[in-house]
Amino acid sequence: MTALAIEGIGLGEDVYPLPALKRSSIPLPRVSVVIPTLNEAENLKLLLPRIPDWIYEILIVDGRSTDSTIEVAQQARDDVRIVLEHRRGKGVALRSGFEAARGDLIVMMDADGSMDPDEIILFVAALMSGADFVKGSRFIQGAGTSDMTLFRRVGNLGLTYAVRLLYGSTFSDLCYGYMAFWKRHVPILRSECDGFEIETLINIRALKSRLKIVEVASFESERIFGDSNLRAIPDGWRVLKTIVRERLAGPSLAPIREA
Repeated sequence: MTALAIEGIGLGEDVYPLPALKRSSIPLPRVSVVIPTLNEAENLKLLLPRIPDWIYEILIVDGRSTDSTIEVAQQARDDVRIVLEHRRGKGVALRSGFEAARGDLIVMMDADGSMDPDEIILFVAALMSGADFVKGSRFIQGAGTSDMTLFRRVGNLGLTYAVRLLYGSTFSDLCYGYMAFWKRHVPILRSECDGFEIETLINIRALKSRLKIVEVASFESERIFGDSNLRAIPDGWRVLKTIVRERLAGPSLAPIREA
């Protein structure tokens, strides 16, 4: 019978000491979470307390909310930074958040509670393992969604395959805003979009810049409170125009690497 002994392996009455193991720790990079908001007070009450404590900073980029979004955010977390953006649009808010971020890497997520903050570590781990850009996917093993109608699912699939065809990508999901990247790549991923199409443009810029891209499984839940600002047909049309326009824009950009 084999017994387990403290500080060694026990075999009968004999104990064989284990070699001393040196403990080593890999420090986490400073993580900035960028969350664009527009009247999301009720959702932030539930979302912000769920964001892990090891996050370096949380940036709430508010686009002229008329509810108590800012006050709720400040009460929910003492590490929240408020960035006031007087122009409307998700794209505008994200650009402002990227520029204001002080961390080593940036995670972008929605304020509606549909994205699980516990998945942030998956994005960070992929970046620390060598990826330049990490995107969440709802359509790979271990992922899923309970927030997509059949119409939106078909539209997202069509747009995803358009990017596959025009850019040679292997993306499994396109119109999903849970992403992360190193702060140094912000100039590469620059975008001029004001609306939801910014998510697509960021993906395409990462492709054109030949960044090392990794997809991680993510589950999208339903929005907790309120109605989505997404308009399937108009926003889908803007996404399609972005895909085509960027394809015609010119050659790939050179990736920015650390010296």
